[in-house]
Amino acid sequence: MGQPLRTRQSEPIPINARAYDNLRYIRETMESAGSFTAVPGWGGLWMGLTALVAGVVAALQPTLERTLAIWVCGAPLGLSIGTWAIARKARAARLPLLSGPGRKFALSLSPPILAGALVTLALYRAGLTAVIPGVWLLLYGAGVVTGGAFSVKVVPVMGICFMLLGAAALFSPAGWGNVFLMAGFGGLQIAFGVIIARRYGG
Repeated sequence: MGQPLRTRQSEPIPINARAYDNLRYIRETMESAGSFTAVPGWGGLWMGLTALVAGVVAALQPTLERTLAIWVCGAPLGLSIGTWAIARKARAARLPLLSGPGRKFALSLSPPILAGALVTLALYRAGLTAVIPGVWLLLYGAGVVTGGAFSVKVVPVMGICFMLLGAAALFSPAGWGNVFLMAGFGGLQIAFGVIIARRYGG
């Protein structure tokens, strides 16, 4: 007996399975193209307040090196507050931290921060500590600008303000470094933290 002209086809794919796959694809596409909205507002405020405290303590130090040491010691606390605030806001909004925009935000922010740490060591070894505050503000601002490209619109604006402040610090007297750091990591962080909290929640 000859073979049938048409072979028997496999079982059709249930329509609900195809709909689920389509919805998952749409969701992943929107996540990749969207904005990272878990940038903390009130967390930024607390980061700024911590920086102001560090600045007051740093102002009491007798040398620039010890002033900068206070800031270096305070940096992990500010970073911890920021990380906790981002995780808390993302969890409240049910946003995965490792989503497309979140991942891009972190990958864009991290390189300037790492570069700032390495440049700081090099400048300290070369005895050029007077320019370190300007470098910190400038590179932190650059990281916020690049990371902010995947976030809400006000974040890149904050980064530009940090960069402008850092540029001014680079060409100002060395004794003004602590004032610039307080104005940036304290004042700007508080001001934009309040703006983000009011406009974008938390």
